[in-house]
Amino acid sequence: MDNYFARLNAIDISQHVERKGEFTYLSWPYAVQQLRLADPNATWEVRRFDGLPYLKTETGFFVEVAVSVQGMTLSQVHPVLDGKNHPILEPTCFDVNTAIARCLVKAIALHGLGLSVYCGEDLPDEPRPKTPVSELPSQSRATAAQLRYIKRLIEDTGSDLAKVLEYFGVGALDQLTSRAASRAIKSLEKHRNRRAA
Repeated sequence: MDNYFARLNAIDISQHVERKGEFTYLSWPYAVQQLRLADPNATWEVRRFDGLPYLKTETGFFVEVAVSVQGMTLSQVHPVLDGKNHPILEPTCFDVNTAIARCLVKAIALHGLGLSVYCGEDLPDEPRPKTPVSELPSQSRATAAQLRYIKRLIEDTGSDLAKVLEYFGVGALDQLTSRAASRAIKSLEKHRNRRAA
């Protein structure tokens, strides 16, 4: 049986990797080209939320792209970020379009092409807050929805809660800042997607 993942994963992508500041990206036209060469019938879909190509949440805006290769559909959720990988609170249509392109590349990576670009993203460098969360403004604290989702992701991925807490330098999830919670969610979602692949 043909292992398309192994074939896509073996493609040398080094000449098509781009850097923006400290971040590394795979060129989306190259990713699409290689995907279609490997499977001319491959398709992708930008998921809709009430007819819109993005989802607005308490933590920011998200897009989702599903890529189907040889009958296997895998989807990736990606936040709408600025050039420093920080959430954009009021994105433009260009910001959403850029996030969709990045999300498409990551969804293709779930099928093998360029997956190595994302190694090391498990737990991002997050400076620990110097001010206790209880003293931060309410908009800087993790929301109840963020905390519920983190708990669910920890259960779904079999992650070690103690290690997550230790990494962020807190004794309990409700001590996370909103930004730290967003980073934890991103890391745990990637872990979940890798397990599903």
